[in-house]
Amino acid sequence: MEEKPQESKKGATHREVPPAVVLLLGMALMNALLYLCLDQFFISRLRSTVDPSHCPFGSFRIGQMKNCSPWLSCEELRTEVRQLKRVGEGAVKRVFLSEWKERKVALSRLTSLEMKDDFLHGLQMLKSLQSKHVVTLLGYCEDDNTILTEYHPLGSLSNLEETLNLSKYQHVNTWQNRLQLAMDYVGIINYLHNSPLGTLVMCDSNDLPKTLSQYLLTSNFSIVANDLDALPLVNHSSRTFVKCGHRELHGDFVAPEQLWPYGEDLPFHDDLMPSYDEKIDIWKIPDVSSFLLGHVEGSDMVRFHLFEIHKACKSKTSAERPTAQDVLDIYQKVLNLLRDTVTTQTREML
Repeated sequence: MEEKPQESKKGATHREVPPAVVLLLGMALMNALLYLCLDQFFISRLRSTVDPSHCPFGSFRIGQMKNCSPWLSCEELRTEVRQLKRVGEGAVKRVFLSEWKERKVALSRLTSLEMKDDFLHGLQMLKSLQSKHVVTLLGYCEDDNTILTEYHPLGSLSNLEETLNLSKYQHVNTWQNRLQLAMDYVGIINYLHNSPLGTLVMCDSNDLPKTLSQYLLTSNFSIVANDLDALPLVNHSSRTFVKCGHRELHGDFVAPEQLWPYGEDLPFHDDLMPSYDEKIDIWKIPDVSSFLLGHVEGSDMVRFHLFEIHKACKSKTSAERPTAQDVLDIYQKVLNLLRDTVTTQTREML
């Protein structure tokens, strides 16, 4: 009898997927799901820190402290705080890594008496603006020109790339966490523009490195404002505006209204320089956010979704720029949208 070709059987054989491929595909899908779950868990776990605003005014709580402690007095700063080494210096303060009751803290000392007004202004801002957006104040002594704050070992925001390149932090070097950092930054600007004291402008921010140096990266990968020595007040009702410093500013980082408007024929003179409002902070948001987003997988996708709001931030007319709250709302929408998209794609793969 003539044997019939077994086409159907052979066809079935060609369509079968080898068990090893099935296993690898299953492992890849499980890894994708595990990544999403861990990413969500890591963010929520890192950001479940104690908010110093939960303590009554004039007290603080850091680390594993269960109870709030009153701000340390001059006597306590002199006797209980042990200075270890200098870790930073600016025009107004020198900062020393110090120790208080076996806890690492940051002790700031005035650099020179000429800068005392700025030093005291920064202290007043620290006292008045205590919240999750601002470094925690632990104590101060005006007689000794010292301020004690919480110590953040990762240092200023300018160290972000070096920190995330460390092997111990590479698992959090994702577009989700970076976008969350950008939201922290805009959240701080929004807080300052709507602070208990009124509309404050982050004046000490005339270039990107200087701006980044004003903020600290915490161990739970959030951002807090640290240097508050230059926070002038805007009052639109009384038409009280600000000027950031008394010298001529240059470059694309500062807002157009911060540039000398009268050309090279008329030399710069501070008395002739027009003042401006808080919208100069909005102009700088796209540049700072771009730095925070970095160049990891997915960051260009985030930039694409933020293009329109960032374009609005760069409006030459300050009144046409969005508020910090407007920007923050768009950032939150983009974060939610992209997370939902990634989750949906993962489910479809299953």
